[in-house]
Amino acid sequence: MAQPSWHPARLALSTVTVMRTNDEVAALLAEYADLMAITGGDAFRIRSYEKAARSVAGYPDDLATLDAGAVEQIPNVGKAIAAKIGEYLRTGRIHQLDELRAKVPAGVRRLAEVPGLGPKRAMILYTQRGIDSVDGLAAAIDAGRLAGLRGFGPKTEENLRRGIDIIRETGDRVLLSVAMELAEELTARLAAVPGAERVAYAGSVRRMRDTIGDVDILAISDQPGALMRAFTGLPHVERVVASGDAKTSIRTTSGLQVDLRVVPPASWGAALQYFTGSRAHNIRTREIAVRKQLKLSEYGLFDVETGDIIASLTEEEVYGRLGLPWIPPPLREDAGEIEAALRGELPALVTEQDLRGDLHTHTDLTDGVASLEEMVRAAAARGYAYYAITDHAPNLFMQRMTDEKMLAQREQVRGLDGRHSGMRLLHGTELNIDPDGGVDWPAEFLSGFDLCVASVHSHFTQSREQMTRRFVRAIENPQVNILGHPTTRRIGRRPPVDVDLDQVFKACARTGTAIEVDSHPDRLDLAAEHIRLARRHGVKFSIDSDAHSVSHLAHMRYGIGTAQRGWLTADDVINTWPLDRLTAFLHNHA
Repeated sequence: MAQPSWHPARLALSTVTVMRTNDEVAALLAEYADLMAITGGDAFRIRSYEKAARSVAGYPDDLATLDAGAVEQIPNVGKAIAAKIGEYLRTGRIHQLDELRAKVPAGVRRLAEVPGLGPKRAMILYTQRGIDSVDGLAAAIDAGRLAGLRGFGPKTEENLRRGIDIIRETGDRVLLSVAMELAEELTARLAAVPGAERVAYAGSVRRMRDTIGDVDILAISDQPGALMRAFTGLPHVERVVASGDAKTSIRTTSGLQVDLRVVPPASWGAALQYFTGSRAHNIRTREIAVRKQLKLSEYGLFDVETGDIIASLTEEEVYGRLGLPWIPPPLREDAGEIEAALRGELPALVTEQDLRGDLHTHTDLTDGVASLEEMVRAAAARGYAYYAITDHAPNLFMQRMTDEKMLAQREQVRGLDGRHSGMRLLHGTELNIDPDGGVDWPAEFLSGFDLCVASVHSHFTQSREQMTRRFVRAIENPQVNILGHPTTRRIGRRPPVDVDLDQVFKACARTGTAIEVDSHPDRLDLAAEHIRLARRHGVKFSIDSDAHSVSHLAHMRYGIGTAQRGWLTADDVINTWPLDRLTAFLHNHA
């Protein structure tokens, strides 16, 4: 079955491999920084490793192809850090990291991941209360054992309870980007095995869920044994959970379980529909089948009385015989898609090809790791008609922005405008919404920008009333065009802020303020269910990469997947519009 044009399996295998190598190294450097923080290391060195981790994660080239001198040229990577990277690439280990790990119990390292806690306070809990696990922290809070511990008052305990809930909910799940890259690499490798006729991933990866518990891969092969042997022999395999010619399950080195099923060629469509899910969606389709005196399974759609197969070869055929149009995988959550399909009202979902530009990106002027020209060149290579640079404003003090720096960047932007494939450049900024709803810079300075994104970056624990008032005031600012990463969530690390989203969406609709779908895999903010709510209020959206490096520009596909799960069409998304329509929208903000 031909996949629709918006289907997420797009990255070449080489691209996936590069990103995984760099991300692995970045994760080790970040862990090194955390362990130094836990053990009382020097704050400057900790910060150096944190910055190096971000630079390595965003670096566009494969670290394994670079010599030591080239590694040292990566921003924020000096000789000492480059030496550790070289050691890891040669040996698969960093001995100094192993030494630090030996000093800190594994439970304390896990404890440090609880949102709202952090490395230093995790060590305080361990040394002063003997708490060495997430479950131990929960029990200590319930027993009142944190009483009298400096910095752990009632409000902190409340926040820690929320953090514990988040980390428990996440469990062994991984971000969509991690699972997607793994699924793409595995399917590419398996498709190259002799005898493999078709290979595709299904499950929640195909539905573009924001976190993934396991990966499902389907295949057609006339040599299933050889395919399974190739599967279990892949370098990602930590252990084989179960093995057979029809189904084999492995646990990968990243902790994900991957199930490979070989299905009969005639059942491909039915199997793809069934194993894509969701469970709730499949229950609804089976109910429709029952009412038509049919039986639907992973093998096909059958007549109950005769046992004859009615449909199975393609998903379109299966859905069609149920009286439904083909339903895009991101919609298959029993969230109204069956009813909309029966009414002939399924939306024409926005696609990555619909995007004409990116309206939220950063450079090394603030916390990005690539220069303005590098980011512009990479954006032009993506075929964009326009592209916005939106570095941080001065109220995020650690970014050290000044009026002079921003104005100098504006001159650079104007000088580059149109020089790369005719792409138009917009000079913007990401403003910081302060606790009272104010933003950086007075109106007269803000009026010089082509657009302004405004986001909350601090004071996440305000009351619902305070937070709602804060958001609405920022939205009502005539200079604010886009509300950035609106709930501030970091998946598995920070919960959404407590805010009345109905009031936020009403304010956005009233003032003509777009709401962002931040495509960074650890944000995907707004979440799909909130996108649907905002759309009902008549809000417009901007799907942005929030890129801090060249490689981050490719995150757009995750934002697109989330937007599709939120039922968005191209007309709902302002950066699918021609430049003149976009400009009119930005200028007409109330």
